[in-house]
Amino acid sequence: MSHPLMQESIWFEKFRCDDAERNYEEHLAKQHSGLVVQGTGLAVGLAVENSQVSELKQRLSVVERENKDLKRVTQDLQAAVSKLQSRVIALEKGSPAASSPAPATKVEEKEENGEEEEDDDDNDDDIDLFGSDDDEEAENVKQERLKAYADRKAKKGPGPIAKSSLVLDVKPWDDETDMNEVEKLVRTIKAEGLLWGAAKLVPVGYGIKKLQISCVIEDDKIGTDFLEESITGFEDFVQSVDVAAFNKI
Repeated sequence: MSHPLMQESIWFEKFRCDDAERNYEEHLAKQHSGLVVQGTGLAVGLAVENSQVSELKQRLSVVERENKDLKRVTQDLQAAVSKLQSRVIALEKGSPAASSPAPATKVEEKEENGEEEEDDDDNDDDIDLFGSDDDEEAENVKQERLKAYADRKAKKGPGPIAKSSLVLDVKPWDDETDMNEVEKLVRTIKAEGLLWGAAKLVPVGYGIKKLQISCVIEDDKIGTDFLEESITGFEDFVQSVDVAAFNKI
């Protein structure tokens, strides 16, 4: 005989089925979330790895560029050292330019000309100016030689006059000094072998201007001491005189 409850259509174990289904769904949900987290972590790891690889590539490119620059600098230094070595070797052996004689200067030419003139004088001295007093023809020859000697001396004439070009700085006492009057006073200095040239006013400072005047002098006749003493003689206008430039002509 069967149990009465077996004939009923009521499911008394449904809650267990619901629990089992809920547990199963929760288990599936956990597995899915784990896969999502793993996928996210993998993506983040790949992104970090890609950024690191890009940074390494940039560093490698910088290192390669620096290496090329260092190689170029090294090559330039090697070339410079090679040139210096070749020049040192050429200097030690003696270059043709150093061994070639220097061109003769004007002083040497003058000295050579002076030596030639001295040789001419020596030749003139070697001339027998005195023949036989007893022979009239010898006396005529002597007179002709004396005349020829005097003509040669006259043709040579005096040597060149030594001259110099000067630039003088004439300084006044203060800014109230009439510099035009100073220039007029300076030009009143007259002497043989003295020739005044151009003049200009040069600012010194605090409104004061100095007179800068040029002149040409003959060295044998005029000296700088004479010029300084003559110009400073105008003591009401002139404080001092300096030689700004001195050149031989």
